[in-house]
Amino acid sequence: MTKNHDLAIALIKGAYDLHTHPYPSHFARALDDFALVREADSYGMAGVMIKSHYETTGARAILVNDHAGAKAKAFSGITLNWPVGGLNPYAVASAVGMGVKCVWMPTRDAAHCLAYGDMPGDFFQRPGISILDDDGKVKKSVCEIFEITAAKGIYVASGHLSPEETVAFCKAGAAMKAKVILTHPDWERTTLPLTIQLQLADTGALVEKIGSNIWTGAVSAEAMADSIRKIGAERIFMATDSGVAGRIHPAPGMLMFIEQMLDQGISESDIRSMTRSVPLQIVGS
Repeated sequence: MTKNHDLAIALIKGAYDLHTHPYPSHFARALDDFALVREADSYGMAGVMIKSHYETTGARAILVNDHAGAKAKAFSGITLNWPVGGLNPYAVASAVGMGVKCVWMPTRDAAHCLAYGDMPGDFFQRPGISILDDDGKVKKSVCEIFEITAAKGIYVASGHLSPEETVAFCKAGAAMKAKVILTHPDWERTTLPLTIQLQLADTGALVEKIGSNIWTGAVSAEAMADSIRKIGAERIFMATDSGVAGRIHPAPGMLMFIEQMLDQGISESDIRSMTRSVPLQIVGS
């Protein structure tokens, strides 16, 4: 706890965390969908996004919002790993019809991610998914996904793609007027130099900055704050990527992340932008 703790408590009110991993899941999680939203509500947060690596969470969010009895709202997405058919435009269209607010490119099933080896809890040997064809061009299926999401104003995130794929993804999305997110560029498997993060932000991509990347040692709080200053808070949203069993829960994690950035000299207005204004561009309400 620092001198900025009370200010962080004030700033988390109305905040969003658009990257959380609750239960049900194939992997051990700290809390379920209902507890996630109720805990966020207890901190005065406005909403959280339920992310699953292997299924769309549209129906889950609908049920939580109908029955949790919380003011905080659950949002949903779909991740294009093998259980939904990989780069499957039909799955995306279906998920959009169920109200998802984010489509992630392959994560644990991305060829780049699998090149590092299985992640804890992986349960099946499978080929990796790339968004590039044999000629190094973005696949037609990805372009079809951009068309679907652009028509509905839904954001598409880079997932666990390689640096080469991520650059191609952001540029192709911009060319097709799709809304794009650069996913956790400070994590070990998806690290991008700050110069590249800046270039992709200049294409129109929103940049996701993740608290758990600090807590697991992937990036220092100082480096995180430096990247925020250079990219600009108006192009960044803060999230936790939390929910793993045995680690800090999303809501207290967001509080800690806010406090850490305040300690690094990030302003109140920039925190509000990254936890409210920019997330609202993604979820819409």
